[in-house]
Amino acid sequence: MDGIAQIEEGLRTTFARRLFKPFAKAVVTYGLIEPNDRIAVCMSGGKDSMLMAKLFQELKRHNKFPFSLEFLVMDPGYAPENRALIEENAARLGIPVRIFETDIFENVYEIEKSPCYLCARMRRGHLYAAAKELGCNKIALGHHYDDVIETILMGMLYGGQVQTMLPKLKSTNFEGMELIRPMYLVREKDIIAWKTAYGLRFLQCACRFTADAADGLKDSKRQRVKELIRMLQREDPQVEQNIFKSVENVNLSTLIAYKDKDGVKHRFDE
Repeated sequence: MDGIAQIEEGLRTTFARRLFKPFAKAVVTYGLIEPNDRIAVCMSGGKDSMLMAKLFQELKRHNKFPFSLEFLVMDPGYAPENRALIEENAARLGIPVRIFETDIFENVYEIEKSPCYLCARMRRGHLYAAAKELGCNKIALGHHYDDVIETILMGMLYGGQVQTMLPKLKSTNFEGMELIRPMYLVREKDIIAWKTAYGLRFLQCACRFTADAADGLKDSKRQRVKELIRMLQREDPQVEQNIFKSVENVNLSTLIAYKDKDGVKHRFDE
């Protein structure tokens, strides 16, 4: 059995319960895929989006209703060795990627305030535009369960707000386009176990603001929140699940105020 076949067999056996089943559950639970969808599977070169592409291929193999996939990689200005790593991993995993180039890294490098936020917004805009040119109606991003609960806590601790990362979201700038997150219920520890099992090495960020080209964690607010959750989890195994459920079990009668979809604040004591 060659490398690609071995990895694909692993998603049906060893990693089926931890990876494919939560992936498929998210697709069904949140209605992420509909008949005749054309989905741009957006791949950054990191472990999450590379695994997402393989899970999409496995889902397509079942083909319970017709949908099509485009595996899309945007090069925002990677160093040649990082671009090469993405291409090597795609070949090793059997993923037929389309790569297009932008100069995003060059444009945000001189930005002092929130360059990562601006970079993320610009990347998403380019991905929507490229996906639409390919006739896609959805883009899929590789955010996972841990990203969701970390985002909830980061919003509270550093942003003074209660919000979450939605499993699907209609685009306001690209008519008819929708963003989906089919990795929504997949745990990061299981993605790392999959990566380790096959000796895979992926990009982390690889922009000029990070020193290492491949997997590593930056000293950031997100990393501090990861460590906080890890500490609390040791004391109470339900902590992660409770954070996730907290935004599904909002008790409006106990809130002081809320913002509507237009950002207008409404107070309950007025």
